[in-house]
Amino acid sequence: MIDDEELRNIFKTTSEEHLQNLDAGILHLEKHLDDQSLLEELLREAHSLKGDANMLGVKDIGTLAHQVEYVLTQLKQHQITFSQELGDRLAQCIAAMYRLVHEAVTGEPVGVDAFHVLAVLMGSETGQAVQKEIKTVETVENVQEVEEAKEEEVTEVREVTEVREIAEVAEVREADEVTATPVATEPLSPPSPLPLHPSTPPPSQSPAYRIETIRVPTRSLDNLMTQAGELTVTKIRIAHRLSEIEAIATLWDEWSRDLTGNRLSGNRQQDNGATSNSAFEPRHRSTDRLQRMEALVNRLRDALYEDTKRLELISDKLAEGICTLRLLPLSTIFNVFPRMVRDLARQEGKQVELVIEGGETHADKRILEEMKDPLMHLLRNAVDHGIESPAQREQLGKPATATICLRSYQTPTHIVIEIQDDGRGLNLEQIKQTALKHGLCREEDLAMMTDSQIQALIFTPGFSTAPLVTEVSGRGVGLDVVQTNVEKFKGSLQVESNPGQGCLFRIQLGITLATAHVLIVLINGTPYAIPVEFVRTACLVDRNEIFTLENRETIVREGQPVSVAWLADLLELPAANSSPSTPTAKQQFACLLLQVGQEQLGVLVDAVIDEQDVVIKPQSQLLKRVRNVSGATILGTGEVCIVLNPQDLIKSVQRRVVKLPRSSPSSTPATPQLAATKPTILLVEDSIATRTQEKRMLETAGYEVITAVDGNDGFNKLQSNPVDAVISDVQMPNLDGLQLTAKIRQQREYNELPIILVTSLASDEDKRRGAEAGANAYITKSSLNQSILVETLQRLI
Repeated sequence: MIDDEELRNIFKTTSEEHLQNLDAGILHLEKHLDDQSLLEELLREAHSLKGDANMLGVKDIGTLAHQVEYVLTQLKQHQITFSQELGDRLAQCIAAMYRLVHEAVTGEPVGVDAFHVLAVLMGSETGQAVQKEIKTVETVENVQEVEEAKEEEVTEVREVTEVREIAEVAEVREADEVTATPVATEPLSPPSPLPLHPSTPPPSQSPAYRIETIRVPTRSLDNLMTQAGELTVTKIRIAHRLSEIEAIATLWDEWSRDLTGNRLSGNRQQDNGATSNSAFEPRHRSTDRLQRMEALVNRLRDALYEDTKRLELISDKLAEGICTLRLLPLSTIFNVFPRMVRDLARQEGKQVELVIEGGETHADKRILEEMKDPLMHLLRNAVDHGIESPAQREQLGKPATATICLRSYQTPTHIVIEIQDDGRGLNLEQIKQTALKHGLCREEDLAMMTDSQIQALIFTPGFSTAPLVTEVSGRGVGLDVVQTNVEKFKGSLQVESNPGQGCLFRIQLGITLATAHVLIVLINGTPYAIPVEFVRTACLVDRNEIFTLENRETIVREGQPVSVAWLADLLELPAANSSPSTPTAKQQFACLLLQVGQEQLGVLVDAVIDEQDVVIKPQSQLLKRVRNVSGATILGTGEVCIVLNPQDLIKSVQRRVVKLPRSSPSSTPATPQLAATKPTILLVEDSIATRTQEKRMLETAGYEVITAVDGNDGFNKLQSNPVDAVISDVQMPNLDGLQLTAKIRQQREYNELPIILVTSLASDEDKRRGAEAGANAYITKSSLNQSILVETLQRLI
C-alpha cells in the first residue's frame, strides 16, 4: 500500500485513466490492426503507468506495465501480429493491474500473482518473438543462464519461482526507451480466470459504483472564485445596510422619547395655564427627524433592493457553477461497456459490434454512478435476448454481426440515453402468456392494452420470458431494477420494438438532481409540488365531463379516455371538500394531466397556486422510500412542501382500480401457517467435494437438503421424499443429469417441480439440451456462488 495519502489518491486517478485507455485501445485494435497512431498513444499510456508505479514502489504494476509496453512495441514494429488470443492475454493483464491498483490504494489484498499473470502474457506467440530479441538485452543480470536455457531448447514449463527470478531480472533495466526488452520465458498454463474488467463480476458481488474524483478545468474554478469574490462584496454591502437599520432604530428611539417628553410637558403647561413658543420647538425637531428618517428609509429600501437582486444573481451563478463541476461526460461509464459486450458476445457465440454515440453529453455525477448497473443490465439483455446467432441472422437476411447502439443526447429539459439493437425485437404473444402465467394481468386487461402497454410489462418485477434460467439471464431480475433506478432520479423508461427488426430502450433523466421545476398545488390547504416535466397540461374539468369506465373515473382528452383521481385520495389524506364524488355547488375542478412514458393520469386538486424552481431535499435514511413521495423542499414562505412522485401516483391508481376487483368480499382468506417449514432440496452430485460445497450453500440459506450420489439414487430418493426443487449435475455415472431430468418429467406429479442443472458444460448446445430435457435453470459451475444459486431457487420455487 502506498504510504502517502495524497500520492495514493493521485495514483488511483491517473492509473485508472491509463488502464481504461489501454483497455479501450486494445478493443479498437481488434478491428483496426494497422492503426499506428493508436499504438503510439497506447505506448505512452503503458510507459506512463510503468513510470508512476515504479516511482511509488508498486513494483508488480510496473513489471506488468513494462511487459505490456514491450508487446505493444513489437506490434508497432510488425514483429508480431495482433490476434484475439493476444488481445485476451492483454485484457487479462489489464484486469490484474486494475486489482493491483485497488490493493495499492486500499491495502486490501486482492490475491493476484503478478508473476503468474506475467507468464500468461508472455505466452507462446509473444514468447517466441521475445527469444529473437534476447541478444539486445545488455544490462540484465543472469543473461548467461537464459542463453544456456535457450541453447538446450528447454521445452518443459519452468516453475513459478524461476518465473519470479526472470521477471525481476527483466525489471532491473531502468531505461526510458520504449524498446526496452524483457527476458523471455516459456509459456505457463493460465492462472485461475481473472475478471477481464471491473464491470464484469456478477451484480451480487460487485460493490456500488462510485466516482470519487472529478477533474475540473481551471477556468471553471476561476469563474467560481470570481463569483465568490462578488459574493463577499455583496455580503459587506448588506452588513452596511444593517448599520443603517440600526441608525433608523436609534433615530426612532430618540423621536419616541421626545414625543413622550412633549406630552408630559404639554400636560403640565395645560395644568398651569401657561403657553410658550418653546412648546413648538420639540414639534419642529420631530418634523425634521421624520423627514430625515423618511429619506433614510427610502435610500435603504432602494439599496437593499439592489443588493438583494445582486445577491440573487451571484448566488444563482455560484450554484450553477457548482452544479457544472458535478457534471461529467457519459463516456465516463460508456467506456467500460465495449469490453463487457465483446466478452459476453463471445461467451454466447454471437457477433456483436457496440457503437457509442454522444459520449460527450454531460450529466450529474450521481446519475452516472447510479445508471452504470441499469445500462449494464440493458446491454446484457440485448446480447442475450435480443441478438440472434450468426446463423439465424444470415437465414433472416441480416448481417452476421449484429449492432447495438448506445447513444446519449441532451434536450432543453432532459438527458436521454438510448440502447438500440437490430435483433429479434419483443414477442408480444410471449409477453402476454408470461403475464398471464405469473398473474400479472387478466385476459380482459390485456385485451384493453395497447402494444406499448404490453411491451412495458417487461419492467414488472419477476417478469422473464427466458425459457431457461442461466447466470446471464432469465432470473427475473434486471429490467425491473432498471425501472426502479430510473424512477429514483425523476426519469422515465420507454421501450419501442419492431418484431424481427430490433428494440429500442429510451431513458429520460433530469439534467440536474439538485433543483427541479415544479408546480405547486393546494390540497386541503396544504401545498404539494409536482415536477413539471411530468405535467402534460393543466386544465379545468367540468363535473359533467367525469364518467365511469371499467370502474375508473374517466375524462376524454384529445379523443382518448384518461383516468382521473382526486390527489387527496391517492395520498390517503382526509377526503377533500370538493371531491367529485361529493355533491357540492362547485362544478369545475383544477386538473393536472400527468404522463409517464405511455401512461397518463389526471389528478384533481383544489388549486394550482405557483410554478417555481426548488431545491429538493432527499428523504433521510429512515424514510428512504415513501410511496408517492420523491423528496421535500422549503418554499419562500418557510413552509415545508412535499415533492410528489408521478410514477408512484399512476401505480397507486392502478393498484386501487385493477387489483382490488380480483378478490370478492365472499372469498375466504388463506389460513396462515402456524409454523414455517424449510423448503427441501434434492441435491444430486457425484463429486463429494462439489456436493459438500453446494450442500453448505443451501443449508446456510435456510434449506433442508437431501443428497444423492448419481441419477438413479436421486430418482429413488425423489419418489420417497417430498421435495420443493431438484439440483443436479449433468455428467454422472449410471444415470446422468439430462436423463434424470427427462425421467422426472415423464411422471405427471413432477410436471411443475423446479429442476436446476449445475454443470461445467457451458456451450449453447449444452444449454439447449438441458432445456429440451425439461430443466428450468442451467448454471455453469464457473459462475456458481451462493447468491446465484439461492436467487435462482427463490425465482423458481
